[in-house]
Amino acid sequence: MTITEKILARHAGRDRVAPGDNIWVDVDILMTHDVCGPPTIDIFRREFGADAAPWDKEKLVIIPDHYIFTKNHHANRNVELLRAFVAEHDLPYYYDPGTPSYKGVCHMALAEEGFNLPGSLLIGTDSHTCTSGAFGMFSTGVGNTDAALIMGTGKLWLKVPETMRFVFEGSLPPYLMAKDLILQVIGDIGTDGGTYRALEFDGEAVYDLPVHERMTLTNMAIEAGGKNGIIPADEKTFEYVRARTDREFEPVYGDQDSRYHTLKTYRVEDIEPLVAKPHSPDNRATVSEVAGTRLDRAYVGSCTGGKLEDFVAAAGILRGQEVVVDTYIVPATTWIGKQLHTTRVEGDTLYEIFERSGCKLGQASCAACLGGPSDTFGRTHGTEVVISTTNRNFPGRMGSKNASVYLASPYTVAASALSGVITDPREVLV
Repeated sequence: MTITEKILARHAGRDRVAPGDNIWVDVDILMTHDVCGPPTIDIFRREFGADAAPWDKEKLVIIPDHYIFTKNHHANRNVELLRAFVAEHDLPYYYDPGTPSYKGVCHMALAEEGFNLPGSLLIGTDSHTCTSGAFGMFSTGVGNTDAALIMGTGKLWLKVPETMRFVFEGSLPPYLMAKDLILQVIGDIGTDGGTYRALEFDGEAVYDLPVHERMTLTNMAIEAGGKNGIIPADEKTFEYVRARTDREFEPVYGDQDSRYHTLKTYRVEDIEPLVAKPHSPDNRATVSEVAGTRLDRAYVGSCTGGKLEDFVAAAGILRGQEVVVDTYIVPATTWIGKQLHTTRVEGDTLYEIFERSGCKLGQASCAACLGGPSDTFGRTHGTEVVISTTNRNFPGRMGSKNASVYLASPYTVAASALSGVITDPREVLV
């Protein structure tokens, strides 16, 4: 069995499962946020009773993150509904905006707070919940109805997916990041090439990546239609987890004779810096092919591009220079935001580098990645051409339906912010 099949078998109480099997699984963690939390709660109350309590409050995590720093009444009301539900059931894992407990983007917060455990099964009401698969666990997004079922029973009915395995051989070149690797995959198989399949990532270049960077690979599995993304855990994973929680875990690994739907191998030295052109994550091009494309703004942030490693990469290029287009810096979490003030690149803090280079710094949240209300930080409002570290570039994704969004790594975004046109980072990296 593959690692995905083994994890699902364990949580179904079976010795073995196979692709296509329909099974009941026990869920270790259910996560929801301010967009899907209120409707999930409404369905839960309708189906289980107005006074029903969640199946296990130790396994329910609620992280508002999408529409937080806004005056929009509807967005504010959603957070109020979550607060009321949390207070009603005395739920311990709620991270309230406007308080010291606020964390930021749910996918990164789950990792920082120690909820991502190798071998476990985590479900969330967000398509990018597959991010957590970077920890050698099964993690996927579901709709509000399925989430309400889990909230009431702790169980979910699902079909075992086939697995597509992508192996990246060789040492990662200094001009590539995880974003380039996943854009290579999505460009090859398309936005529907992994539909309801597990995307498993392996190889020397993958394990060269720090844990946060690996999360970019699994995060964007959904952009190929994947049911989940997954990377078997290694010692880096264990060190990360043990530094954040004393919860017990048991890692799972696939068998040597596992059967895969697809097995594709890449030599990373053959991969160039990449972008996804408007308006789809699979509209891949090398940066050199689109170099010189005029830009109106640059954006470094989101669960895919707002990690500490992303900002270190961008700062290494921006240090001592000034951007020539509006450039937005949005940390994924409050912890990462604090690190901007303490992490240094050649003597200067990340915050100092970004401020001196003329960037606009925002608060930890999803911000413009999902468009948001009109007062959302970094949101597009017209026909802007944007280069961004985010994970989707559909029309309207960052606000205006008339905007054009190129997806790229922090290296490419930073290099382009300095020139005002799409620029190959190899031209400025030293």
